Amino acid sequence: MTEAKEQLLTEHKINVLLIDDQPMVGEAVRRMLEGEEDIDFHFVSDPTKAIPTAEELQPTVILQDLVMPDIDGMTMVKFMRVNSKLKDIPLIVLSTKEEATTKAEAFANGANDYLVKLPDRIELLARIRYHSKGYINLLQRNEAYEQLRESRDEMRKELAVAADYVTSLLPDPVKEGDIQADWRFIPSASLGGDSFGYHWLDDDHFAMYLLDVCDHGVGSALLSVSAMNVLRSQTLPDTDFLKPDEVLVALNDSFQMDQQNNLYFTMWYGVYRKSDRTLTFSSGGHPPALLLSGGEVQQLRTPGMIVGGMPDMTYTSDSVTVNPGARFFLYSDGVYELKKVSDGKMWEFDEFSGFMESTDGELGKPIDQLITHTRQLQGAELYEDDFSMVEFVFA
Repeated sequence: MTEAKEQLLTEHKINVLLIDDQPMVGEAVRRMLEGEEDIDFHFVSDPTKAIPTAEELQPTVILQDLVMPDIDGMTMVKFMRVNSKLKDIPLIVLSTKEEATTKAEAFANGANDYLVKLPDRIELLARIRYHSKGYINLLQRNEAYEQLRESRDEMRKELAVAADYVTSLLPDPVKEGDIQADWRFIPSASLGGDSFGYHWLDDDHFAMYLLDVCDHGVGSALLSVSAMNVLRSQTLPDTDFLKPDEVLVALNDSFQMDQQNNLYFTMWYGVYRKSDRTLTFSSGGHPPALLLSGGEVQQLRTPGMIVGGMPDMTYTSDSVTVNPGARFFLYSDGVYELKKVSDGKMWEFDEFSGFMESTDGELGKPIDQLITHTRQLQGAELYEDDFSMVEFVFA
């Protein structure tokens, strides 16, 4: 993960460019600004060099005469406004003409202000500082936006890398045998903390689990991977991985939120014993898993707090008998907690459970049917939270 870079906005000094063919005017303005420490003054008397000079200096304000040889002042104002390097720089017309129609034409052509020369020193300084401040604010705002865009792009790259890493650790689908499994994992744009796994503990016991870390981002994903790794490697100390309640107690002790950047997770963990078709399970703050068999839906959940929220928590286990051909769905709340585009209301859990009961087809198809349905419900392809669901079919 790339470290975030703290960047400060560029400080800009007031930089004035006067364009006037009369050197005496240039000298008069120079004397007006003399001694002002926050202002740099530049003067160009050749109108043909005005635009190249302005492009090079990038002043914070331009003072421009209207009556000059070789070029019409109004035309020069227009040139300034269509020049990509100068169009946003405040331009104050400095002219001997006092007619209202001339002033109106100057503003219509893109001038920001109009002063009859020679203006009072105090007024000139006030207008230079006022327009320069606005332009400097614009430069810093553009700079801040660019930094934000770069930071956002960098974060997206980090999230994409983290999502690929989490996906690479997920187990392969199992298409044959006593227990078949398939899954879909669709990370949200901000990457939640979902992960899941399943594996044989021995010849008779098959473990299956899914956890969902609170919050989003790389930190949540890393905690999720850490917890998943200790389950895969069975490295929790003094833990019988055949007993789900013991597993949750051990995880709660090992991943206290005050040592995990205040992150905790919900979890469902179960062990299927093939010899007598018993599924024993325990959960901590997690949605119930769904067991579909014989036209009935059972919601499998035990009472239990989130994992990592408080030390010395206790968890309980429960068990059910799994009939041949039963389907079992393990998932995170991101698969059903969505807002319906039709009426703006949340999709209720009972609606989700009812939909899963109506699904059918070969292994994995019910999840695809859910994805199609939920995308239609929310009117969008992307999910607000990670979409994680595992389907098991028991022979």
